[in-house]
Amino acid sequence: MLYRRTILLLIIFAPFLSSANAADGTTWKAGTAKIIITPATPIWMSGYGGRTRPAEGKLHDLWIKVLVLVDGEGHRAVVLSSDLLGIPQSIYNNTCATLKKKYGLERAQIMLNCSHSHCTPVLRGALYDVYPIEREHIDAINNYSDDLEKKIVATIGKAFSNLEPVRLSAGNGRADFGVNRRNNLEPDVPDLRKKNALRGPVDHSVPVLAVHSVDGTLKAVVFGYACHNTTVSFYKWCGDYAGFAQIALEKKHPNAVAMFYMGCGADQNPLPRRTVELCSQYGRKLATAVDEVLTKPMTPLKPTLQTELELVTLNLGAEPTREELTKMTAGKRRSYIQRWASRLLKQMDTGKPFIRTYPYPVQVWMLGGQQIWITLGGEVVVDYSLGFKKQYGQNTWVAGYCNDVMCYIPSLRVLEEDVPPRASSRWGYEGNRSMIVYGMPAHRWADDIELLISASVQRQVKTLQKTAQ
Repeated sequence: MLYRRTILLLIIFAPFLSSANAADGTTWKAGTAKIIITPATPIWMSGYGGRTRPAEGKLHDLWIKVLVLVDGEGHRAVVLSSDLLGIPQSIYNNTCATLKKKYGLERAQIMLNCSHSHCTPVLRGALYDVYPIEREHIDAINNYSDDLEKKIVATIGKAFSNLEPVRLSAGNGRADFGVNRRNNLEPDVPDLRKKNALRGPVDHSVPVLAVHSVDGTLKAVVFGYACHNTTVSFYKWCGDYAGFAQIALEKKHPNAVAMFYMGCGADQNPLPRRTVELCSQYGRKLATAVDEVLTKPMTPLKPTLQTELELVTLNLGAEPTREELTKMTAGKRRSYIQRWASRLLKQMDTGKPFIRTYPYPVQVWMLGGQQIWITLGGEVVVDYSLGFKKQYGQNTWVAGYCNDVMCYIPSLRVLEEDVPPRASSRWGYEGNRSMIVYGMPAHRWADDIELLISASVQRQVKTLQKTAQ
């Protein structure tokens, strides 16, 4: 009888013992922490250009959540998820500098992702041209951003203080509510769905990273999806469908921290939309997809972690002329286009040149010597994830909206489609007009953008695969 019980216990705990052997020091270690970042006072809400006033209350709280990982050789990495539209360059740079000073972490070891919910705060230096923001509004935004930086660093520190032996496993699920917004008119989507006639490239994969304690308790689950968080458009703080998905998962797994990251969903929308009911429905769909992965056999990841990052110099297209900018400032109605053009004209008058390049973060991790995790800055269109999966395998994870969200990142295909005259009335925003929204001093990126980003990923993957051998 004792022999049979011993065998049974070995069968039950074999998966944990194989990937989390604390005795020989080859285990993963992980720590988690989270903190509410809902603004305590009314400040401007980001996301939609039509906003005319600060936020008015909340539907649910906004969060930052942290997972820190340490492999069997002591190599560390930080994953942060956030209910934010986008982390601007100043917060990324300040956070990395502080983490380097306090914990000796390099940029390659730091992954800061935002959910891109459109019901989250405006942050320092980002999207100022979009809204009629006054001096007092900027002061409030700066104060919130300063406090956010402190909370990010403190929450990462708390996660490091909670390290324990764990096992990691990977899997992929599926959710289908994301729709290519460039190729499908929103009112037509319900009928097109019924006919299975939706058009355009999509990425419906749901990558899942599960972190289990040695006793089998789910400690954290990190999951992604490539679709805009634009289901609702009111003036209440809300994490959109990603917020509802995390709430649902943490309710079902009360000992776990659920962390969402945005995939390459810059040209994808949750459709139909505009109601809280749909927002909650999409969140439940995504949570169900994650749970289905968790209940099936997942791929165990041995305790090896490799991290790479490059700041790639991307080239901007031609800068606007004085004549063009002057024409854009005409008219009585003060639009974001007029504010953008007026600001650039003032800069011209000072003699300060416009930026012609941008330091763009491209990051690649490898977990367990096999799971490739690519992260890209900005609002990345779906072509990138589909292309990298074709090149490196369908189980490759590709996240956009990481580390620095400076503007949209179109593929060459989208960039060319968005050059006037356009073949479709749906085209023009991601590769052209959105540059004004983000305040960039150009209408588009140069044609080599996809080539430069892909080359950086290729270099880093090659390095990681070589060292993993």
